[in-house]
Order: sequence, then C-alpha cells, then structure tokens
Amino acid sequence: MRDIRLLTEPFNPGTLIGPFTNANPGLGGVCTFVGEVRGEVGIEALELSHYEPLTLPSMEELADKAFARFDLMGLLMVHRIGVMHPGEPIVCVSAAAKHRRDAINAVDFCMDHLKSAAWFWKREKKDGHWRWIEPRSEDYADLERWK
Repeated sequence: MRDIRLLTEPFNPGTLIGPFTNANPGLGGVCTFVGEVRGEVGIEALELSHYEPLTLPSMEELADKAFARFDLMGLLMVHRIGVMHPGEPIVCVSAAAKHRRDAINAVDFCMDHLKSAAWFWKREKKDGHWRWIEPRSEDYADLERWK
C-alpha cells in the first residue's frame, strides 16, 4: 500500500496509521514518525508554503526511492501545508515491512529528505512576528548519510 498526500486541514495520525497497518497483512514491523508544531515559548503559528506543481510529484518520487532502497510492503507519507498551531501534526510517515530495520530506515530516510531537501518553505510566528526558518546544518548532515 502506498498513500502519499498533502493536507490543508488538521489531521489525526491515529486515524491514518490503523488503516495503513491493516492494509499491509503479513508485515513484520511498522515504524511511524509524527512531527508536530513545537510549543516553545512565544511560538504562535507555523506556516508551510509550497510550489504545488512540484510538491506532490516530488513526494511520490521520494516514495519511489524509499521502495527501491528498502524492502517495503507499504509507505504512508502525509504532510500538512498552510498555517498550523503548536501541538498540531505537520507530518506523518509510516513504513511497513517484513523486517523492522527496513521500516525504521525507510521512515528515517523519508524524514531526512522531507526536512532538508523538500519542496516546502517554512516560517514561524513568534511574539507577533513572522520569520523564515532554514534547515539546520544538522539537517543537512542527516541527509548526507543517505548518499
């Protein structure tokens, strides 16, 4: 099973993961990562913008790479766009495989790419002011592991 989506509205990861797991009978392991808007002091909102003709096709291409690299049965990749508030999920990536290591590595691989080499522009509103957020050097180092 393969489910790749962009969402403009809040989502509940649990309502996605259960059906995803059930759609992959015979799996040996499922690994899931859910990223949320941090609730640091002063953070009011996070906004993700994107270039629509490129974003979803590029996420599909990332899924292709994950399937080629790891022995997966299924992959769920859901990403929010628009304005979000502290505690709201931004991203959910779940991988199903016969063996846990493929599931764990696939989620890590997808998240490293979504975080550093993705098709999103991110800014946060803190104390009433918007500022752009760039990937950190650690994010780029994480991405380098996969080359």
